[in-house]
Amino acid sequence: MPGRTAATGVFAYGAAAGLAADLIVGDPRRGHPVAAFGRAAGAVERLLWRDHRGWGALHTAVCVTGAAGAAALAARTVRDRPRASAALTAAAVWAVVGGTTLGREARAIGGALAAGDLEVARERMPHLVGRDPQALDGPAMARAVVESVAENTSDAVVGALVWGAVAGVPGLVGFRAVNTLDAMVGHKSARYRRFGWASARLDDVAGWPGARLTAALTALAGADPRGAVRAWKADAEKHPSPNAGPVEASFAGALGVRLGGTLSYGGRIEHRPVLNGEGRAVEVADIERAVRLSRRVTALTLAVCVGGRIAAGALRARAEKTPGTRAVKRRQA
Repeated sequence: MPGRTAATGVFAYGAAAGLAADLIVGDPRRGHPVAAFGRAAGAVERLLWRDHRGWGALHTAVCVTGAAGAAALAARTVRDRPRASAALTAAAVWAVVGGTTLGREARAIGGALAAGDLEVARERMPHLVGRDPQALDGPAMARAVVESVAENTSDAVVGALVWGAVAGVPGLVGFRAVNTLDAMVGHKSARYRRFGWASARLDDVAGWPGARLTAALTALAGADPRGAVRAWKADAEKHPSPNAGPVEASFAGALGVRLGGTLSYGGRIEHRPVLNGEGRAVEVADIERAVRLSRRVTALTLAVCVGGRIAAGALRARAEKTPGTRAVKRRQA
């Protein structure tokens, strides 16, 4: 029991310190660990690339197990030293979450749009979204930013904390590796349609719990909880992504805006369903509202993840105290 209590404390203090570091420091301009992983994954891709799902699955396995394995080894090295374990957890959380950078980029684009400088906004758009900025006017850019804040709240913050609560530092690093690979090779271009299939599917699986928690906490933290839940239930399944759908729909309902519609990716036009059709069109001021909502969801996620670990530990301790469980353990011994 004391070991489990210490482990819960390690995660709680480490996660809180890591989020604080992200809030204060943000992402480094050079030498970011995620960028280093991306370069390594790119090198592995150059060795393994074939227009085949099997080779893509091998690429995914090598990259994810390599990153998570290294994290597990580091965690094992310091597992008997709570302070060092908490420091490692804090470093991992800081490295894998990106809430501050997300908010900073969103606000920079919002500031340019508010000043009427569409060219500056278009120059910054690739830092945040993958759409063709030249095909977007001011309202379309504002909508794209709100959608990106919603989706990345799940991908860049909540999903990582969920897996950190479940599996510690290896969970944090493994989730970020999966999410990064999906961004690199998980799209349906001619090169990656087959090679990136495994990365995209694994990202769908890994992101499932974080996306649902994000949607639920968005409803709890937003200005219109009923609207968030209504949009989530009515529109999430219309979205082509199983994880972006609940998150974007919930954000749309919480903010009272319409998301979705026609998009342009590299000259390819995509018509997506409208989320929360009862809402109004997105305005520039909604970018700031979305960033603040993302911050509230982040704080609630930390509380939920720490509380979940405490509850899980209490349930295990109770199970071990029951006569049946002790009898089974004696027979096994």
